[in-house]
Amino acid sequence: MADFEEIYKEYYPQIYYYLLKLSSDKDCAEELTQETFFRALKSIDSFRGDCEISTWLCQIAKNCFYTYARREKITVNSDLLLNEEITGKSVEEVVSDKEAYIKIQEILHKIGDPYKEVFWMRAFAELSFAQIASIHGKTEGWARVTYHRAKMMVKEGLE
Repeated sequence: MADFEEIYKEYYPQIYYYLLKLSSDKDCAEELTQETFFRALKSIDSFRGDCEISTWLCQIAKNCFYTYARREKITVNSDLLLNEEITGKSVEEVVSDKEAYIKIQEILHKIGDPYKEVFWMRAFAELSFAQIASIHGKTEGWARVTYHRAKMMVKEGLE
């Protein structure tokens, strides 16, 4: 139990920040962070060590968030995906241009998995390629290529 307390202390800020970025709500992020560590404690014996513990915790946190979003019928906010790397404009500029904003939302809606999820994890959740690869059980090269392809799909859709 003492080991888990150390895990909690070390990774709480990272998981909380991750969930805050996903939910954009401090109270929700706090609640989901607690749920994440509760689920992690219940299943700590099943952690095989195939990935970093932070990656494992982020996967649990993501699942907690998706469960919460489905239950509350919340659409995942993708505003942070609209970055200059893809659009050439700041988020504020894109959002102020309603036509461009709607187009980007349509493109993101049409992109299938794993592209949509990898793009989201990298651009929105700011996970490393190594973390994305670990979550999907793939190589880091796979994560990089999948993200690049997803990014190209969004750019092509905007042209």
